[in-house]
Amino acid sequence: MTDRIHGNARLRRQSGTISLVAMLLVLPMADAFAQAAPIVYPGAGQSMEQQAQDENTCRNWATQQTGIYPYQSAPASYGSSPGAPVLSGAARGAALGAVGGAIAGDAGQGAAIGAGVGATAGLLRKNRERRQQAQANDQAQAQYQADMGRYNQAFAACMQGRGYTVR
Repeated sequence: MTDRIHGNARLRRQSGTISLVAMLLVLPMADAFAQAAPIVYPGAGQSMEQQAQDENTCRNWATQQTGIYPYQSAPASYGSSPGAPVLSGAARGAALGAVGGAIAGDAGQGAAIGAGVGATAGLLRKNRERRQQAQANDQAQAQYQADMGRYNQAFAACMQGRGYTVR
């Protein structure tokens, strides 16, 4: 009986994990759908060839008006800063602690304390850098979406001026 109960609990945990993974995979695609190009319908019986020509003309016009190139990829996330420090925070702290401890008479204890302080300082610095990178990513993504909105608006105005219905 207990095997059955534990098996059901394990199955529920696995189902929850699968649901979470599926949701995390779908969320990034929502942005792609939000910035999809406008859908154009012929409003005055235009042929497919005429619509293709008009769309090309309006894409060029929208690019000239906005300075936005719609086929340029969205901004990539910023990576970590180039180059690694020679010594990590813990190593620097241990080195300084060992020197201080040697002066005070216990290099080993000084190194251990210094390593802990250095590691904490290093983590704080990394967290601050990650927050700054996330903020820069958010700003770049917001700017990209605003630019694409302006481009799509210009494209739609051009196509509507040529007798098309744009959604």
